[in-house]
Amino acid sequence: MVMINKLDHLIVSVKDISEAEENFTKLFGMNPVWRGEHSELGTVNCIFNFNNTYFELLAAKGKGLGANLVKQSIEAKGEGLTGIVLGTNNIEASKEQLSKKGYNFGDVSSGEGIDFDNNEERRWKNLFLPNDLTRGMFSFLIEHSHGQLPMPEFFPDSSIHKLDHVVVNTNDPDGFIEIYRDAYGIRLALDQTVEKWGGRMLFFRLNKTTIEVIAKEDNNSVEDSLWGMAWDVNNLEAAHKRLSNEGFEITPVKEGRKPDTLVATVKSNTYNIPTLLIQHLSS
Repeated sequence: MVMINKLDHLIVSVKDISEAEENFTKLFGMNPVWRGEHSELGTVNCIFNFNNTYFELLAAKGKGLGANLVKQSIEAKGEGLTGIVLGTNNIEASKEQLSKKGYNFGDVSSGEGIDFDNNEERRWKNLFLPNDLTRGMFSFLIEHSHGQLPMPEFFPDSSIHKLDHVVVNTNDPDGFIEIYRDAYGIRLALDQTVEKWGGRMLFFRLNKTTIEVIAKEDNNSVEDSLWGMAWDVNNLEAAHKRLSNEGFEITPVKEGRKPDTLVATVKSNTYNIPTLLIQHLSS
C-alpha cells in the first residue's frame, strides 16, 4: 500500500491575503499559526492549524508556479478551494509504489517557508501528481522534513477545532475508488447509492477526517472537483452566537442528517466555499 496517512491540508486561493486572514480568523474563532512566503513560487500564505489538518490561504505575490496556480484558479472559479494535499511519511517510497501501478511522475521537489512573525523555518518534499490521478483537481503528496507548524494552545468551545469532512464532486465514482482506495490505500468506509438524487456517496477516512465524494455519473469527460467543507465545533450554539455577533450570515441551528448531530450553514464571507458547522452530541 502507498503510505498516505493523512489529509495534510487544504489550499484556498485568495486575492488579498490580509483580508482573507481577517475573515477566516473570525470564522474559525482562532488566530493563524503561520504567515509566510514562498519566494521561489511567487506566493504568500497564511495557515490555520487544527487537530487533524491545516488550512492554507494562498495569494500571488510576484511570479512563479504558485502565483500562476492562484491566478488561474481565481480566473476560472473565483476565490475559494483550490487544492487538496495528501501526506506521507516516505514520499520516495510512495512515488515508487505508484509508479509500479503505471503512473508517471516528475522528480520529487523540495520546498521551504519562513514565518514572518518569528523567523521559524519549515522544509518539505512535494510530489506533484499526473492528470490521470488528479483528474482536474489540483493535488499533490507532501512529506514534512524539517520544523513543524505551531498548534493553538487551546480551542475555545465556540471555535472550530477539527475538519469533519471535505466534499468532492465526481462523475466517475468507480475511477475515484480505483485511485483513492486502490492506488493511494485510503480506507473506503462507505459506498452507497442515494436514490432520491440518483447518485452515489463515498466516504474515504484518514486521520480523523473524511473525504466525502458526491458522485453523479454523466457522459462528460471525467472530472473531480473540490466543493465544500464541514467543520467540528464543541458548542454550536456558542459558535452560532459568536459568528452572528461578528456579522456572518448563518442559518439557524438544527438537527443534522447524521443522528446525534447539530448543524448550521455559514452563508457569508466563506470565499465561495459551502461551509457547514457540526456538533457531535455523543462525542
